[in-house]
Amino acid sequence: MIAEILSTGDEVRSGALVDSNSAHIAEVLEEAGLEVTRHSTVGDDLAAISSIIKEISARADVAVVTGGLGPTTDDLSAEAAAMAAGTELYEDKSALLLIENFFKKRQWLMGSLNKKQAMLPKGSKCLENPVGTAPGFAVRIENCLFFFLPGVPSEMKKMLSEKVIPEIYTLQGGIREYSLVRDLSTFGLGEAAVNENLLSVIDDYPGIKLGLRATFPEIHVKLYAKGKDEKKVSEILERATGSVLENLGNRVLSTKGEPMELVVGNMLKSRKATIAVAESCTGGLLSNMLTNVPGSSDYFLFSGITYSNDSKIKVLGVRQVVIEEHGAVHEETAKEMAVCARRIAGATYGLSTSGIAGPGGGTEEKPVGTVCIGLATPSEAKGFRFNFQFGDRLMNKKVFAVMALDVLRRELLK
Repeated sequence: MIAEILSTGDEVRSGALVDSNSAHIAEVLEEAGLEVTRHSTVGDDLAAISSIIKEISARADVAVVTGGLGPTTDDLSAEAAAMAAGTELYEDKSALLLIENFFKKRQWLMGSLNKKQAMLPKGSKCLENPVGTAPGFAVRIENCLFFFLPGVPSEMKKMLSEKVIPEIYTLQGGIREYSLVRDLSTFGLGEAAVNENLLSVIDDYPGIKLGLRATFPEIHVKLYAKGKDEKKVSEILERATGSVLENLGNRVLSTKGEPMELVVGNMLKSRKATIAVAESCTGGLLSNMLTNVPGSSDYFLFSGITYSNDSKIKVLGVRQVVIEEHGAVHEETAKEMAVCARRIAGATYGLSTSGIAGPGGGTEEKPVGTVCIGLATPSEAKGFRFNFQFGDRLMNKKVFAVMALDVLRRELLK
C-alpha cells in the first residue's frame, strides 16, 4: 500500500518550525508495512491545501495530514478536506462532546472558538484526541483514506499509534506486510567508504534495502526488510546485520542506532568504571556529551576545561617543562592532562583533548584540524595524534570530542 504525508502550516512551510512530525509518521507507517512515497508541505492557504489533498487522493492509498485542526481562523484542514471531497462541514456531536469533556475535566473555561474544532467534513469519522482539544478525523477521498491529526507532536504521536495504525491494520484485511528496520551506528569511515564496504551486503541480500544517513560525525547504516512472514523477515535482517558487522568490524558502535556517548557510557557502567576529563580545544563539548546520557553520574567524576597553558599547569598539574618542550598541542601534553585528570578525580580512566579547531592557529607541522588525545588507564598512559580536514570550527570540535570517546571505546573493547 502506498502512503503519503502532508504537513500544513506557514511555520513549517517557511522553515521557522522543523517538521519532525513527518519523520516520525514515515517511520511508523513503514514499520506497519506501508510504502511512504512522498512528503509534502503547504502553508495556511485553503486553496493550496485543498489542491494538494486532491493530488494525493489520486496517488496514494493512505495519507496522514498534520496541522490545521486548531480553533483559529488559520486552521483550515477540515474545510480544505471538505472542499477536496466535494462536501460540506457539519457539527459532529461526538467531536463536540470530546472537546467539552476535555475542558470540564480540567475545570477550564471553554471558549466559543473551540466549537470550530467540532466542524468536520460530512462522511468523516471522528478520531478522539486524548491529550488535546482538537479531535482528528478520517475521511475517504477518491481511493485514498486520509487521517487528519493535530500538529502538536505529543498529540499526533499518541493518536497515530492508538487511532491510525489499528485502522490501517484493518484496511490491510489482516494480511499485514511486516517491515523491520535495523539501525547500526558507525564511526571512523566516511559515507562513501561505508557504502563501498557494504556493496556485498546489497548483492548477497536482495530482499534487504540499504540506506545510509550521516549524523556527523557518525554514519548510520539502515537495513530495511519487508515481507508477509515476520519470522522470515527477522531472520534475513539478522543475517544481513551480521554481514555488516563482519564488513565494518569495530567501526560499528551499536546495532540499535545508539550514539557514541551512550555506547561509551554503557560500557563504563557495565564495567563499573569511572571517567575524568580534561579538555582544551573541545571547550567542554566532550563533557557535555558524556553527561547528556541519563545515569552518567554513575561513571562521570570530573571535568576540567583548561584552555590556557597556565590553567593546564596550575589546575591540572601538567609539568611546565612538558608544555615548554612540546607545546600545548602534542601527544605528551595530552597524555599528562589525562594522567592529571585521572589522579585528581581518582577515576578509572582519564581522557583529554588538545588541538587546533581553527579557522586560524594552524602551522605546517600542526595544521588546523590537528587534535591530540590523551588516555590514562590503571596500567598506562597513551597519547594519540589525529588530523581532520574540516574547515569548520564547530565540526572540528565535534569530531575531536567523538574521536576522544572512540579512543576510550576501543580501550574498553580490549
